[in-house]
Amino acid sequence: MSTSIRPAYHMWPQYNRRIRDVIAGMTDEQLAIRPAPDLLPIWAAVGHTAAMRIYWLCSVVGEPGAELTPFWDGSEAVDWADDLDHPRSGEELAAAMDSTFAIVEGCLDRWTIDMLTDEVQRSYAGTVQVHTRSSILQRLLTHEGWHAGELSQTMGIHGLEQIDLWRPD
Repeated sequence: MSTSIRPAYHMWPQYNRRIRDVIAGMTDEQLAIRPAPDLLPIWAAVGHTAAMRIYWLCSVVGEPGAELTPFWDGSEAVDWADDLDHPRSGEELAAAMDSTFAIVEGCLDRWTIDMLTDEVQRSYAGTVQVHTRSSILQRLLTHEGWHAGELSQTMGIHGLEQIDLWRPD
């Protein structure tokens, strides 16, 4: 009997919710804060984080649902961080986190331990790379942790509520 991988990733929904809830309550001015002049504003880092879920799970692995997110242009995944002239609101970012996490949730429910070694190919920068489902999930989870830390540090420096992924509910 194959069971889903959800138990191994049981905290990921909490991590998503914690990022989403803090970002949803921020003003446009707060979301425009940059950790440094050459780094992305908060809104773009959050948008990028959500967009990478679509890129890796839908574009690379082939999971369904991209069209139900704001990161699908009808033919490919798009990243809001690529369009810094179009800032996103807390409401838009919360909706993006929710819609993209629905795809993650589907994977956590459908994928089994045996599926984690399945290989997928990605063409990138003129090369073909091979990834496993496991490596993609690890990439996504650590990518989100990286940006949550970056966001928390930036927000703390500016006296804003920080994202605490691990506090008990």
